[in-house]
Amino acid sequence: MPTESTSVDYVERVNLAIDFIVQNLDQCIQLDDVARVACFSPFHFHRIFRTLVGETLKQFVRRLRLERALHVMSHQRDRPLTEIALASGFASSSDFSRTFKQRYGVPPSVFDIDTFRHDNREHLKATAGPGQEHLLERLQPGENPDGFEVTLRELPARTVAYIRVTEPFQGVPVIEAAQRLMAWADERGVGDRPWLGYMWDDPEIVALEDCRYDVGVEVDDVQPAGEIGRIEFPPMLVAQVEVRGKIDLEQRAIDWIWGTWLPRSPYVPTDQPSFEAWIGRPFAHGAEYYELHMQLPVMRG
Repeated sequence: MPTESTSVDYVERVNLAIDFIVQNLDQCIQLDDVARVACFSPFHFHRIFRTLVGETLKQFVRRLRLERALHVMSHQRDRPLTEIALASGFASSSDFSRTFKQRYGVPPSVFDIDTFRHDNREHLKATAGPGQEHLLERLQPGENPDGFEVTLRELPARTVAYIRVTEPFQGVPVIEAAQRLMAWADERGVGDRPWLGYMWDDPEIVALEDCRYDVGVEVDDVQPAGEIGRIEFPPMLVAQVEVRGKIDLEQRAIDWIWGTWLPRSPYVPTDQPSFEAWIGRPFAHGAEYYELHMQLPVMRG
């Protein structure tokens, strides 16, 4: 059996592989290339990746491509399916349609994305616990009872040290990861740098058990080590909304910027994740009250 140190080393290397896949999802991804990034032989990488991730590399890549396509279908309704297929990494529209039907039962041209998202939202609400479902009630398009306003910001390229959390909706693992990363950052004198939280997956599209959330801090440089990963974010334009309140306020901000502001703007979302840019440190006010800037990476449509 692998030792604890060996297991941590495997997590580090699989995270390198996942980051490579996400950043190259629209390209041809070969097992040999991903294994090389993770510093494994292709044979050993295939077995280790399947053990730690729960899917083979092929299954993982195919699922991420489908989920990216669903995300685009949700927010760019007029975009041609062929264009979505190619941008998501499929070789052709027929390849996309065949793979889509295998997973969802119908071709993408007749898929009911609204019902799909609604059902997943109801599942997400159930994670809030008995009597707390109202905290995740949807804000209807056009409504803005909180007076949210968008500020457009140009952000420079950033290097981020992160800890990745799987199944983040359990709550406690995210807080514990933030505490570990803050201790790590304080030891290196970077604890007062900007702090980020970001999720690569949309829980209204991706099964909750497949979602990944990164707690990160901006650094000048870092080498991946154990559970501490490193990622480079390019310069980007973000639509920013300030949130100071409980989870229901953040959820309404998310609904408003995606459901009201974005469709009425000249912008479309990019393939970068949305960010929680903490005002101060993560969970500085506990797990019930948040102060942060929600940042949606966008570009001109």
